[in-house]
Amino acid sequence: GDLPFLGSVLRRAECVRRCEEPRLGAVSRHRAAEEVRADFQRRVPYSYLQRAYIQLNKLEEAANAAHTFFMANPEHMEIQHDLENYKTTSGKASLIDWEARQHMEDYSAGVRHYDKEEYELAIEFLERALKGYYSEDEDCQIMCEGPQRFEEHEHLDYKAGLYEAIADHYMQILACKHDCVRELATRSGRISPIENFLPLHYDYLQFAYYRVGDYVKALECAKSYLLFHPDDEDVLENAGYYEGLLEGTVDPAAIKPRKEAKTLLRRHKLESHLLQVAAAGLGFAYTEPNYWNRYGARQDEHSVPSSISSEPEDGPRLSLTKKPMPKPDRELKEGGPLLYSDVKFVYNSQQLNGTQRVLLDNVISEEQCRELHRVASGIMLAGDGYRGKTSPHTPNERFEGATVLKALKYGYEGRVPLKSARLFYDISEKARRIVQSYFLLNSTLYFSYTHLVCRTALSGQQERRNDLSHPIHADNCLLDPEANECWKEPPAYTFRDYSALLYMNADFEGGEFIFTEMDAKTVTASIKPKCGRMISFSSGGENPHGVKAVTKGQRCAVALWFTLDPLYRELERIQADEVIAMLDQEHLGPSEMNINPKDEL
Repeated sequence: GDLPFLGSVLRRAECVRRCEEPRLGAVSRHRAAEEVRADFQRRVPYSYLQRAYIQLNKLEEAANAAHTFFMANPEHMEIQHDLENYKTTSGKASLIDWEARQHMEDYSAGVRHYDKEEYELAIEFLERALKGYYSEDEDCQIMCEGPQRFEEHEHLDYKAGLYEAIADHYMQILACKHDCVRELATRSGRISPIENFLPLHYDYLQFAYYRVGDYVKALECAKSYLLFHPDDEDVLENAGYYEGLLEGTVDPAAIKPRKEAKTLLRRHKLESHLLQVAAAGLGFAYTEPNYWNRYGARQDEHSVPSSISSEPEDGPRLSLTKKPMPKPDRELKEGGPLLYSDVKFVYNSQQLNGTQRVLLDNVISEEQCRELHRVASGIMLAGDGYRGKTSPHTPNERFEGATVLKALKYGYEGRVPLKSARLFYDISEKARRIVQSYFLLNSTLYFSYTHLVCRTALSGQQERRNDLSHPIHADNCLLDPEANECWKEPPAYTFRDYSALLYMNADFEGGEFIFTEMDAKTVTASIKPKCGRMISFSSGGENPHGVKAVTKGQRCAVALWFTLDPLYRELERIQADEVIAMLDQEHLGPSEMNINPKDEL
């Protein structure tokens, strides 16, 4: 009984091998080693291409190669600097990603036209994106059957029998195929997919078709969307409204969801069922991801315009509003007490055109600013905090920094006054208490990182400068301006919850702190640093920020990042707390505490 089945497997294997060689060439040409495949996945060849084009003085091609590499490696600082240099040299603001997925590009273009209410163009690009998506899905399914190792899906140790071994390998392939939904929704260099990606195409299209008067297509797309989310009240209401518009001309029941959407979803559900059955039978853990998360939604607030007078006032209306976003893990509040009588409130979130933002003055005095500046001069190292890179953000400035523990160490060694080193510790604690109180946090706010930083303009490098001192970014996620997203995943410091910058001086030119929209271009607030001024804000994608170029002098500040998770407390801060506790115990000096000043703390 098994021979016909196994015979068909053998014939299929022989057929695939026989077809491959005449069409693709020898196996050595198209079955690459694992290391080579990994390099191509990370777009490493484009890093080499960039350098080769530079040698040939082909700067435009070099810039595009660097951009293509950077899109898959957004944490690569050197390439980021190279890109800024290319833009400055060539004057080009936009670069080409040579490995861009066309269905992703078409989707983004469609959404841009939709946002501009250019509905016919939106339809053209979104339909093209759907066609590309289903073609890419077919390719992804086939590629899962190719030669590869599924390390994350290896459930058996191959002491198994024939059918266990076949089942195990098939489950690995099936898991790969099942994950194509995530793969096709994930931009290069990202771990997290665009949530609800495929259904969103139909969601945008149903309203776009309505706006151009094609109610049949509007209903078809609404029904296609409802395959994925049958209980979505907004789209159910829209579908009912479209049916009302078609009464007397077309039978709404004859308009069906799109076949390709129905087929994909049916296959996806069957894959999920088989994976769960196999997990129970073969004894491995499997949890079905939420591939169609409804929190990924159209970001628009369109409803039927009141200018359409043919609709009765009490008739159905399109409630195409933003879908509810996931509730934050804490209630966002602000306006709590500032705790210190000398601290002056300046602006709140509303006045700073954002969320969870506050600007304060007089957090420290002029004398404390001067003393901190003296400490900074004695303890800072070039590139501190950025692996020794003296210009980690821009080649036009020198970057120096120091931590609290380092300041205390230098205090014990007598390199700086111990009292001054203690001041750095005390004012950072004061800032932490103010932030925790003002934002009305119900749990303790811990230090995640504390850094005394100075940025110095380099002479002879400021003419026609158009870069930033610190590029626009968010503190706990990877900002993706093109996708209007902020990906909360490594290498971002995802555990950071609040940030603060306490300024020490104003005797420099440039260096304004700016908030922007998620496009990293539209400035929503600009703050000029001065002694004692502190800006604090929540660390997520709601607060993209950066620093304008420091074109003359030196700009110094205490940068503070906080977390609500005690697991991510700053280790150096804990050590500094212990040193301060010993120091406060009996107001003893280092010699009386049996501390060798030359010891590393």
